Amino acid sequence: MAGFLSTITIRQKPGYNSKGLLTFGNQTLSCALGRSGMGPIKLEGNGVTPILTTRMLYGFYRPDREKRPLSAIPFYPMQTDMGWCDEAEHRCYNRLVSLPFASSHETMWREDPLYDLVIVLDINIAPRAKRRGSAIFMHVAREGYTPTEGCIALKKGGLRRLLGWMSPETRIDIAR
Repeated sequence: MAGFLSTITIRQKPGYNSKGLLTFGNQTLSCALGRSGMGPIKLEGNGVTPILTTRMLYGFYRPDREKRPLSAIPFYPMQTDMGWCDEAEHRCYNRLVSLPFASSHETMWREDPLYDLVIVLDINIAPRAKRRGSAIFMHVAREGYTPTEGCIALKKGGLRRLLGWMSPETRIDIAR
């Protein structure tokens, strides 16, 4: 392959609600999906990976654990005070925030490796709609590809390999 991919596809793995297959070029990787599987409507807390076409906006990496990924996607070193607001009524809903933060949020600097590499997907970012989902990322998977809260999660090596083929223009087609 030469250059960047125009599209990657993510489908449910046959026989599994919360496991998927991500295909790019001639490669297919296993991935974890939301605990409620895929669906057309993402609501805050429903555990659905939304069926839609999107793209990667930018990402973060843990500089104490990872090198900056080789990717055309912009990547920034994560800071220990980073969080992501998931309080639907808050003005910072589905936005990066600085900790401490009084409202409900995800802590980006985690003890586990899930956010060692994390990519923000263009889902409910602009415009934002209350309760239509927050913190929908592509990130590192848990052992056994256990379900996410709606994110797409891959093994770290697969995620790094994928990022080398992605650009901000690459479409991500999430469909059953």
